[in-house]
Amino acid sequence: MKSIGDLPHGRESYVSYYGEYVLKRPLPTLGADAREKWLAKQHKTKDAIDSIRAVGNPIYNVPEMAYINDEEYQILERRAMGTPLTAQVFNALTRRQKVEIVNGVASFLVDMNESRPVKEWTQHKIADELKFSRLYNFVGGKMARWFAPDEIRFMEKVCYEIGAFEYETRPVWSHCDLNPGNVLYDANSSRLSFIDFAEADYRFIYRDIFSTLAVELGICPRVYEAYHEIHNSDLYDIPDPNTENMRKIMKYRLMTVLLRRFIKASDDLRANPANEKSVQNNIGKIAFMREVIRQLKEVDAAIK
Repeated sequence: MKSIGDLPHGRESYVSYYGEYVLKRPLPTLGADAREKWLAKQHKTKDAIDSIRAVGNPIYNVPEMAYINDEEYQILERRAMGTPLTAQVFNALTRRQKVEIVNGVASFLVDMNESRPVKEWTQHKIADELKFSRLYNFVGGKMARWFAPDEIRFMEKVCYEIGAFEYETRPVWSHCDLNPGNVLYDANSSRLSFIDFAEADYRFIYRDIFSTLAVELGICPRVYEAYHEIHNSDLYDIPDPNTENMRKIMKYRLMTVLLRRFIKASDDLRANPANEKSVQNNIGKIAFMREVIRQLKEVDAAIK
């Protein structure tokens, strides 16, 4: 018998696979309060899964959470077949499969957003989503230790634009964690599956449309166009994809995804590395941040 340490596990759960099903339990290291929070989280997740499954859209798959055993702290989920939908996987697919994925993502987003009441318009400042003060302070201070003047000037421009940009949006029911690890694709069956609804909640509408997944796959404009085409305009209006305001929203939403990575990497830089490992860590982080700057410049040039 495998020990728990040998089983696949995350920060809170360990899993066992039984054919088409997955059994999950909280890690035994969790205390009583943490186990109760874990259980409450599973009930919230099941509620989110059940509501989107009730839509019954055959274009995509949401695996069933079959049951929750409160006494034993167990959940049983149907297993999603496929591999994480990374850029490498997506780029290797046929043109038809790529189109089906774009339509599948857009359909899933519309169904999630419309499965619960859509809230009223509100003004939103995009910098409020970021650790903006940390970004601003890094660009105006420590960045000069490692980066060239032209790189700093560009990031100062980005800070100014992101800091000032705000737009009208609506809170809608959302997945809230759309990244390649939570979207699986089975190329043999062309089946697209969405998993991990633990973070599902109300969120401003464009965050899931221009998600980490869409940025990774390079499909943001196509997903928005498909979303705009199929959403229920009687419930809520969204701008035409070709309007200047919508282009700005898309530009700064894409930049926000990239800036989160930039900020996280900047937090890990060491001004005075204590050993060779820290030196190599700095080298890797700086190279990564330069790649993010390159991607930001591409977005800036492509969307005016």
